[in-house]
Amino acid sequence: MNPMINKAAIEDRSREIREVYLADARPWVVGYSGGKDSTCVLQLVWTALSSLPPDQRTKPVYVISSDTLVETPVIVRYIDVTLARIEKTARDQGLPFRSQKVTPTVEKSFWVNLIGKGYPAPSRRFRWCTERLKIEPADAFIKSKVAEFGEVVMVLGVRSSESATRAQVMSLHRLKGSVLSRHSSLLNAFVYGPIEAFSTDDVWSYLLQNASPWGNDNRDLVAMYRNAQGECPVVVDKTTPSCGNSRFGCWVCTVVERDRSMENMIDSGEDWLEPLLEFRDMLSETQDPQKKKIYREFRRRGGHVSFIGDSDQPVPGPYRMDFCKLLLERLLDTQVRVQKSAPPGEDSLLIHDAELHEIRRIWRSERGDWADSVPSIVRKALGRDLNWVVEDSVSLGAEDARLLDEVCSARQVPTELVVRLLDIEKAAHGLKRRHAVHTRIEDVFRQEWRDLDVIVAERIAAKGSSRADAEAAIVGQVELDIESGEIS
Repeated sequence: MNPMINKAAIEDRSREIREVYLADARPWVVGYSGGKDSTCVLQLVWTALSSLPPDQRTKPVYVISSDTLVETPVIVRYIDVTLARIEKTARDQGLPFRSQKVTPTVEKSFWVNLIGKGYPAPSRRFRWCTERLKIEPADAFIKSKVAEFGEVVMVLGVRSSESATRAQVMSLHRLKGSVLSRHSSLLNAFVYGPIEAFSTDDVWSYLLQNASPWGNDNRDLVAMYRNAQGECPVVVDKTTPSCGNSRFGCWVCTVVERDRSMENMIDSGEDWLEPLLEFRDMLSETQDPQKKKIYREFRRRGGHVSFIGDSDQPVPGPYRMDFCKLLLERLLDTQVRVQKSAPPGEDSLLIHDAELHEIRRIWRSERGDWADSVPSIVRKALGRDLNWVVEDSVSLGAEDARLLDEVCSARQVPTELVVRLLDIEKAAHGLKRRHAVHTRIEDVFRQEWRDLDVIVAERIAAKGSSRADAEAAIVGQVELDIESGEIS
């Protein structure tokens, strides 16, 4: 065994864990991702607390795992099985561990943002997913425990050798004379890192020489790493290492150019994951700068147009509505294909009914989908209907949209503008007080509704005019300097 973690060193860790646990009444929250570091921490904590007398191990230890709802199915199954084993074994042994999976709210889910609102696939520059899918769900759970107990201690598998930024932050917030640090952003939350000084070899050495106390086989973890090569940590703030390299985590991740972990899993015999990789690669293609104008609006979500620097190239906005419809069709088709080939027991549900309902609501209320496309797309792909909400008689349908498009085209008025105005009126239908209607109408008219070529031509003309004004000002100043004798 590596000298760093010989038997004496492990006993020192265990002694420290027990001392910190018994020092106060603050409950613990252990971040568990299913990876090597969080497994090592949880196993150390479990073993240390098991040696305490029953009357001393009463303070709860919450084991939380973040499920983004777009995790690789293989990992979802592994974590679900593990959390169930932790819960059962802890109950049987009278230990204070309680497992909990945290997920994003429906309106913050990946598919609602990507397909519903048209957010582009995450990239290094616009990584909108981490906060919504990982940080906020974990923070919400921690805050609920802070509200219940006053303060909490978070036990994390952070290691100095893997995250220099995180190590620096923990050092900066370290409490004097304590192994605890203040959380960088959550009030009344403290951080404890039992394996902060461990190397990667230390972690594997410990796991392979100490059996899992809740009944897992740590050799299965080795096999998963061999197939996927890495992990995504439980993210609780922006200093936690992100999933930017080859790892197992979200199967839709487009922050990396290639999802080598998924490719490795498929090469290792998990052929049923191929449709997921195909869908993910399709999303990745939308990040090609040459293709962005095919998939994305030139207006931003707020209705305005921004340009890249001083160029005449607009900053791409959300995905176009027609592409969002295609994405939903392809996603449901992918789900059907995966469900047909997935091994028994695998979670092959890619999008939940609640997300489909929310996407429908956004398309209807914010994106002018009078055709009410979601139910028909779902029916065609899945062969079933959900319990769709039936709207009242003022609803407008596909035939209305077709007629409106004809009228607007004849009068050279943007159809989307009129749709937005009619939607505002529809939302206010039957209300006695309509004080906000005029404000919403004004907001719509403030948005940019002209064609892109008109906007670009105006921008070029404005830049030409500004340049001419600047040159005229320079000439004028020179003439004044000559007249005043400044220039001879």
